[in-house]
Amino acid sequence: MPVKLTAPDALSLLPVNGVNLGFAQAHVRKPNRKDLLVMTLAEGSHVAGVFTQNSFCAAPVILCKDYLARQSQIRALLVNTGCANAGTGEDGLNRAKLTCAALAELLHIQSNQVLPFSTGVILEPLPVEKVIAGMPAAIENLQKDNWLNAAEAIMTTDIVAKGTSRQIQLSGKTVTITGISKGSGMIHPNMATMLGYIATDAVVSKVALEAIIQYAVNKSFNCITVDGDTSTNDSLIMVATNLAGNTEITEADITKASRDFIILRDALTDVAIELAQAIVRDGEGATKFMTITVEGGKDTAECRKVAYAIAHSPLIKTAFFASDPNLGRILAAIGYAGVENLDVDNLDLYLGDVLVAEKGGRAVSYKEEQGAAIMAESDILVRVVLNRGNEDVTIWTCDFSYDYVKINADYRS
Repeated sequence: MPVKLTAPDALSLLPVNGVNLGFAQAHVRKPNRKDLLVMTLAEGSHVAGVFTQNSFCAAPVILCKDYLARQSQIRALLVNTGCANAGTGEDGLNRAKLTCAALAELLHIQSNQVLPFSTGVILEPLPVEKVIAGMPAAIENLQKDNWLNAAEAIMTTDIVAKGTSRQIQLSGKTVTITGISKGSGMIHPNMATMLGYIATDAVVSKVALEAIIQYAVNKSFNCITVDGDTSTNDSLIMVATNLAGNTEITEADITKASRDFIILRDALTDVAIELAQAIVRDGEGATKFMTITVEGGKDTAECRKVAYAIAHSPLIKTAFFASDPNLGRILAAIGYAGVENLDVDNLDLYLGDVLVAEKGGRAVSYKEEQGAAIMAESDILVRVVLNRGNEDVTIWTCDFSYDYVKINADYRS
């Protein structure tokens, strides 16, 4: 089961003015499950996106990048689960285009105003007929308060739906933010298989929205890992419908770091962090949620090397699953992380608030029962202090259990 994570209550996911969501059972891969999502956006909305850096990126990712680069006035998002439409070449692109054209015709918009997204099995052709056949049902139930159904419609191996909302005040107006995400395995930056959709009714220019999404993703989805596998389909989309009535946040607000810009940026980032952490808490077979903090680095790059060396080690992840304080494995990971001229005699390792290692070896004060007690908890902090600078990095990961192997061994069944 997920680590201290439950599905959100439908009423807690607040409607965003200008966004409507509809879902359908299109039977893309499995019968009788929500597997198709249509999201429509008010005219005048701004859309920004960040996508996987995997060279084998999926056909819908290629189209999304193209349509956004053309500065198309995006009016709809189309998401299917069950088939990733990745590793499908020119045929995959053509199939994705067909789905965009079909939805555009039904919504009376242009095909390049539809952004397509797919998630599921790689190297299989997208069943276009099933996707298109499901569109009328999704359009028929378009509603502003369908966020929980939308979160359920984008799930694959997820156990629970993921979503959250915020409301803030900008220039005297109430602004709403709601986001959903999916992901459980094949999670690793850049980005970390995940899809994320965050919408706000704030009035914000496209330039400012693009600056915010870059800031937010580097604080959230680029700080999580389940298994070190970067998906072919990772996509994070941020939408601003510009209907809240606040004074527009523009490029000038970025330059002067205006109060409203900071408030909106930080609220959107908080939503992204919560959605990203939910993905790790729902990591395939996860029983532990681990926060890895590396402090005192010369730069963030070396802090990240250490953090990910710890987070990716199967030996460490399985030890945490077993609640086994075999903490020498963490020292070994720090040592092979690739930090140049690392003085191992000068670093400190903490598990929770307990000093485990110092001066190149086991801390004199450390007792194994302390480590065992902390590792028996579901939320665990691993803190490394390099003592060679002022930079720090925090990432989130989970353990490896028997179920991780079972889920991925049976994924196509």
